[in-house]
Amino acid sequence: MNNPHMTLSSGGLETLQSRFAVRVAGRLSQSADELPHDITERLKAAREQALERSRLARRAEASAGAQVTGNGSSASLALGGGPRSERWLKLASLVPLVALVAGFLLIDHLRVKSQIRAAADIDTALLADDLPLAAYSDPGFVEFLKAPRDR
Repeated sequence: MNNPHMTLSSGGLETLQSRFAVRVAGRLSQSADELPHDITERLKAAREQALERSRLARRAEASAGAQVTGNGSSASLALGGGPRSERWLKLASLVPLVALVAGFLLIDHLRVKSQIRAAADIDTALLADDLPLAAYSDPGFVEFLKAPRDR
């Protein structure tokens, strides 16, 4: 490890961290024997307080985890609901489906309307123009009607 720019894998980093922790713990243990009695008692009391706080924090996390993963009703209660909010949740999940169906119906309505408008334009052109009767039986008559007119 002479090169400071070398990158370490996570396993190598964990090994170095654990070695460092063992060395620091060893040095602290050696110098703990040299501390005065009142300091060791204060350290002991602080250690006990830290352990008690850690136990309380673990209990709080465990109870919070049980509430969220319990029967499901406690999570909805936390959101201010209950059985009533479940109905609203189901209703809210139907809103996208209703919007999708309404969109399809609107698209179909607009398509039919455009087809009716195109047929009406053809009928208007037929009725407004003076054509011989033979033109109506001609197969290219529809293309003639669709072609742009120069006036």
